[in-house]
Amino acid sequence: MSDMTATNKPRTVVVTGAGTGIGRATAHAFAAQGARVIAVGRRAEPLGETAGYDEQRIVPLAVDITAEDGPDTVVRTALERGGGRIDVLVNNAAIVDTGSLRTYTRASVRPPLATNLIAPVLLTQAALPALTASRGVVVNVTTSVGQRGWPGNSLYAAGKAALEVLTRGWAVELAPLGIRVAAVAPGAIETPIADHCGYPPEKRAALRAWQLEHTPLGRVGQPAEVAWAITQLASPQASFITGVVLPVDGGAVVA
Repeated sequence: MSDMTATNKPRTVVVTGAGTGIGRATAHAFAAQGARVIAVGRRAEPLGETAGYDEQRIVPLAVDITAEDGPDTVVRTALERGGGRIDVLVNNAAIVDTGSLRTYTRASVRPPLATNLIAPVLLTQAALPALTASRGVVVNVTTSVGQRGWPGNSLYAAGKAALEVLTRGWAVELAPLGIRVAAVAPGAIETPIADHCGYPPEKRAALRAWQLEHTPLGRVGQPAEVAWAITQLASPQASFITGVVLPVDGGAVVA
């Protein structure tokens, strides 16, 4: 499917957390459709690997989206490198936490909420003029865990659940501007997110076993499967879909 606008120009897509996992697969999927992709993340090296898939279409941008100037930097770069437009914003960047209610401190609760909840709010706000001009699409990446209890990682689930509420609210708020807002809620997906938070091997194995036990299809999903759902929700053919949160979780939500 060609990723072109009504003016026959390639769409410009911003993907956060694009250095690995779902974000990298999403950047590749949009690039394969012909879009210009601004691949955003904190670390330059994995972003370079993402861009290596198609250096003509994928622009790596190493920036901290939680920094005060992060959202403006992303939008400015996207407009400069993306033909003066932003057609799709994918709020994918996320970090997990390893604390619990007994161990949280004022300092420890800030990073997961800053990345998983506050950054998508401020980045979407910064991109709003461009998205209005293009009658664009916002796709938020949440989690099926947001509908379950997850002891030891409740801030992650809470931030993602809040992002689902924002998805529905923004869909109504921004509909008069021609902007659609949707979300995908992945379940157990083969990504390095647990590695990044420093879980020891035994804890990662226990977490994976728990996920499989609660996944009716009985396997771990692949980042490309989530990326497919994101590109479909953002496609022009989905023009009458907004406010939806689509589980991509092997049936975990309904089990």
